[in-house]
Amino acid sequence: MDHPFSKSTTSTEKCNRLLELISPEDTLGIVMNADPDAIASALALKRLFWRKVRKVVLYHVNTIERPDNLAFIKLLKIKLQRIRSMKGRKIKKWAIVDSQPHHHDRFRNHHFDIIIDHHKLGSLSKAPFLDIKEGYGANSTIMTEYLRASKITPSPRLATALFYGIKTDTNNFVRESLPNDINAFRYLYRFTNMNIIKKIESSEISKQTLSDFHLAMERLVLVKDIAFISMGEVVNPDILVIIADFFMKMAEANWSIVTGIYEEKLVVILRNAGFRGDAGKTAQKLFEPWGGLAGGHKSAARAEIPLKNIVNEIDDIPRLNRLVLKKLKSLKAGFEGD
Repeated sequence: MDHPFSKSTTSTEKCNRLLELISPEDTLGIVMNADPDAIASALALKRLFWRKVRKVVLYHVNTIERPDNLAFIKLLKIKLQRIRSMKGRKIKKWAIVDSQPHHHDRFRNHHFDIIIDHHKLGSLSKAPFLDIKEGYGANSTIMTEYLRASKITPSPRLATALFYGIKTDTNNFVRESLPNDINAFRYLYRFTNMNIIKKIESSEISKQTLSDFHLAMERLVLVKDIAFISMGEVVNPDILVIIADFFMKMAEANWSIVTGIYEEKLVVILRNAGFRGDAGKTAQKLFEPWGGLAGGHKSAARAEIPLKNIVNEIDDIPRLNRLVLKKLKSLKAGFEGD
């Protein structure tokens, strides 16, 4: 579908439209697949509606186990609730940030009043307020622009969350981003508690993470400049992201592709540092034929495929690994680094 806002629509005009949607008697539920960028975006949206609605509640659909994300939530005293279903709740107004309905099964077939995201616009994304800015490196940048347009100075807590959201989603501006991201980052810096940022960033590794790294090193396979690791069944898919980012540090690797099985799905994390490759397009080309959800940006992407979709092609994990490797080799021309 088309974007409801023209390119000439200002952030001030968008904020005015946003506030018109929710009445003072309403409770607003904000849902997300929680990571720092999503959580910070939800906090900013909550601040925009402060004293303008009855209540704002923040919900997440995923399990949060990454040590740095847990430190982020604890140090900034963020209140989140795990949600397994949005049906049967008294909340009538719903928003989704840093995500879209097609990104998660629990978001599908649900009406949203507000969708704010920086990923590619999906066909299921329909809402009275829909703002998708695909070129932005972080959703926190969009929300920072909303705050500034509304003449709201962020508290140190909110500024620190948004600052860290931009920092992580752009990978310190190594991933694609726009001048808007840099401008928001610079603006937030003056209000940010850098001691908290340092503490969060020093909380990345746990004993379990070290064990997972050991397994990943044992299972590493190099296909030209692709570091491929199959982790088998995982307790939480966040570890796949951590490992994919880690193996991009290998001098021999321009690509890092890590797979794991979680909740009857094959989860694939892709990272790319080459000039020619595109992780998002590659994920779609490799895994959408299996009926999975795939997409992302040039340097980072993700795919999730229900195992039932490929059960006729595999009967065990080693065979699945061989099948994925075969797909990688068939596209090796597209993976060549410069």
